Amino acid sequence: MDFDDTPEEATFRAQARAFIDAHAPKHLAPELKRASFGSSAVQSEDPLQASKAWQKKKAEAGWACLHWPKEYGGAGRSPIERVIWGQEEGIYSALSGPFVIGHGMCGPTVMAWAGEDQKQRLLPPLASGEEIWCQLFSEPAGGSDLAGLRTRAVRAEDGSGDWIVNGQKIWTSGAQHSDWGLLITRTAPDVPKHKGLTMFFLSMRTSGVEVRPIKQANGQSGFNEVYFKDVRIPDAQRLGAVGQGWQVSLTTLMNERLSIGTGMSTYFPELFRFCLEAEVDGEPAANDAAVRSRLAQFAVRQSGLKYTGMRAITALSKGQTPGPESSIGKLVAGATMQELAMFALDLQGQAGVVWDETSPQDGRFQSLLMRSPATRIEGGSDEILRNIIGERVLGLPGDIRVDKDVPFKDIPTSGRAKS
Repeated sequence: MDFDDTPEEATFRAQARAFIDAHAPKHLAPELKRASFGSSAVQSEDPLQASKAWQKKKAEAGWACLHWPKEYGGAGRSPIERVIWGQEEGIYSALSGPFVIGHGMCGPTVMAWAGEDQKQRLLPPLASGEEIWCQLFSEPAGGSDLAGLRTRAVRAEDGSGDWIVNGQKIWTSGAQHSDWGLLITRTAPDVPKHKGLTMFFLSMRTSGVEVRPIKQANGQSGFNEVYFKDVRIPDAQRLGAVGQGWQVSLTTLMNERLSIGTGMSTYFPELFRFCLEAEVDGEPAANDAAVRSRLAQFAVRQSGLKYTGMRAITALSKGQTPGPESSIGKLVAGATMQELAMFALDLQGQAGVVWDETSPQDGRFQSLLMRSPATRIEGGSDEILRNIIGERVLGLPGDIRVDKDVPFKDIPTSGRAKS
């Protein structure tokens, strides 16, 4: 593909740059320059409110969710224009963190599976940042096996058609700030595990929903446990047919891996600048042959990620849906981020064990190292992604799955009671 802007794209880029120059929260720029994965680094004001204010300003001017249809709060722009916007938004994109799951995963799922009235109600406030969404998928006993979930939804006995949900989710990003959530449940334990699932959406303020933040190694609490105790959900809030939850979840997961794989920074530019500043044996680290060799390896990966992402975006621009190829970007980016952070701390020597305001780069790489292992688990662990790539991209034989056709209630549970 041609990576130079067409005349139309150049005009769009100029318009985006003009809007950002005129309206971006420049007073936050010094803090945003220190942002690391999962944190905007904003401390001078409420970071969530700062994010909402910038998102609202973009929405009011037609710059929110550029690729969404206008009737749902977007701008009806092309995927390429969305990339251009991301390039121009620069450091201010760190303020988009609270909306990544809603815009990149939940929104596309609602768009694909909800009724028109529901889309008109739910999507515009999601696009504008007025409402935040989370993804209620992972469970403590399931590990990376999403289809092994145990949160149960059963029909209410009062004949209303509503569903009563009991169970637990874990590692739910942003649940403590969310207004709505996508919830996948088990509605039929008597069939194989992939066939007995049903998807819902619900208000996170529904009676019986409890959110407990998890304290992480990096000091943040981006992940949460979410408990459901006799939570009542109207059948009108079901996405897809009863038992079709796995197909609905694939819409979310494919968009998740596309969003992560094409949008995740590995922080290579920050590492490169650090190598120009840091010293090894009294000289800039970048003068050391071994350091340059390592930087070259990271640069090659960064380039591969860039063009793999552009290939996925080009497919979207042709009307194709996100496919299993999106797993490649997420797999490589997550591992690269962790390796890069470890290398940066090696260069810092003994200072690498210190994580406070005196740390090099304001502790950016320390924070990145503490957060990066989660990137290799969330959105599908490395092992799951390798299976997807091997089986669905390369066409290799699938893993042996002895429980594939076994009713879920008959699957051994290591001493746990059967569902």
